[in-house]
Amino acid sequence: MDVTIYEVAQRAGVSIATVSRTLRGTGPVASKTREKVLKAVEELNFTPSRLGVSLAEGRHAANGIVFPNLAGPYYTEVLLGYEEVAAELGRSVVILSTKGRSRVRDAIKELAGRVDGLVIFGDTAPDDLVGELIGMPLVFISRDPVDGADTLRSENIESARTLATHLQGHGYTRYAFLGAPYAEGDDVSQRWEGVSAVLGSAIEPVLTAEYTVESGYEAARTLLRTDNRPQALICSDDEVALGAILAAEELGLAVPDDLAVTGWDDIMAARHARPALTTIRQPMRELGERAARALDELITGVRDTPAHLTLATELVIRSSCGNHPQEESP
Repeated sequence: MDVTIYEVAQRAGVSIATVSRTLRGTGPVASKTREKVLKAVEELNFTPSRLGVSLAEGRHAANGIVFPNLAGPYYTEVLLGYEEVAAELGRSVVILSTKGRSRVRDAIKELAGRVDGLVIFGDTAPDDLVGELIGMPLVFISRDPVDGADTLRSENIESARTLATHLQGHGYTRYAFLGAPYAEGDDVSQRWEGVSAVLGSAIEPVLTAEYTVESGYEAARTLLRTDNRPQALICSDDEVALGAILAAEELGLAVPDDLAVTGWDDIMAARHARPALTTIRQPMRELGERAARALDELITGVRDTPAHLTLATELVIRSSCGNHPQEESP
């Protein structure tokens, strides 16, 4: 296995950021520290990646962003925010969607060699590959903190608790979480953590194939045909929720009279659905904007200390959870 920058830092007794500064020639490094780093590089036979060489030479004026999927309004909003700031900063954007690719690892590594830094969504890059990429400017969106990289996400757990508590106030006793988590530490798993902490055994997780209208429809259609169907569906995102509403209508169930449904994101369709969708609003475009600025700071050397930022979210109460439309929050 290739030696990683983590191992070099451990051998030299310094931080990953210090190793990066030494190898890239950016920022001050004390002569003794530099000697320790270079000695560790020699002892471990560490070879900087082609990416690292490109960074040192400053050959690129492009950023890379890696999505698990480009379909849907959530990714569209994040990308719009990202591209707007990248354009303002005079940087082009190279986009990679890993959906349907059989060699994701190779595709990400190839992109890394063509850009000055990467923004990566969630667990799109496996942990061992993340270890290889550390040392270049990196920003992760919707992932737990990673040593040597920025992380950026929207708040999930407390908002999910607030949503669950609100639904309890309606008197519901049987719930389902549609769109069960599949990756530890990702946004959906945090949403499940929040609602299950409040509702306990009153809520069950129900898998969806994807976080789409179609998958929400299929999962809800099966679930709502059961004898002991839930009184409220807490959905992992707005698209799943909109699919669930379609399934309920097809089965002759009125929302919210027979079934409460909530979503997450507050996409435009959630506001204009009938009934309008109760949801958690997250700043999707701001995620992209902040990711682009954070990456530029790392590339230009404005800072070399990783930052971990969580953006605020808010409960938006509309009629799909049992409230009259006039009670909608701003």
